[in-house]
Amino acid sequence: MQKVEPFAVKDCTLIAIATGIHAQNLRELKDKILTIHPGSIYYHFWGGLLNPRFEEPEFNNDFAAWVYHSLHDPILAERLAVIDPTRFSDIEELRHELIDVIEERLYEIEIVPWAKTDEQFHFIRSQIVVFDTHKRIVDPKELANVLPSMSLGSIFYHFIDARRRTEEKIDDFRAWLKGFGDTYSDLCHLISAIDPYFVTLTELRQALSHLFKQYFGVV
Repeated sequence: MQKVEPFAVKDCTLIAIATGIHAQNLRELKDKILTIHPGSIYYHFWGGLLNPRFEEPEFNNDFAAWVYHSLHDPILAERLAVIDPTRFSDIEELRHELIDVIEERLYEIEIVPWAKTDEQFHFIRSQIVVFDTHKRIVDPKELANVLPSMSLGSIFYHFIDARRRTEEKIDDFRAWLKGFGDTYSDLCHLISAIDPYFVTLTELRQALSHLFKQYFGVV
């Protein structure tokens, strides 16, 4: 078997970048989503995990939160809130889903809802900044002890952002474990069952830690 390179633990943060693009009503929101940079859609779905912006946990993305708080449309807010970005192969598929959901709502209502002047939706892009922790893992079993102390930025980078970087669009843990052939195929299957979107990063870290500890029998 080819030698597997050590797992390099990285950390990251998201820097918010204003686009200068905004929406005042639901139709404008739809039109802007059609052409907005994909990095903005990514930010408004995932950015809140590293930088929480709303108290209500049911609103996992900024679109749903704005529709609820500023357009006062709980029906559409609920439909947007249940969109799971991990179920789409790329940002463009996610963009199309957003458009479809909003267009369906526009078709249902007679009056397009507007937000107050000072409650526009401001599209934000993000730039990810990655740091090398210089921590290297050689044996997968080590992850059982390392995961509980990983920063939330590391969890975000390796379990969420990795889906944009890896060839198979999967997290870094599975991508690394696959280098060992079929040895950890059952562990990879268990990891794949963890949905990172409808939990906090702290809960995600706990779930991964528990899974690895249980799998390797680490107390």
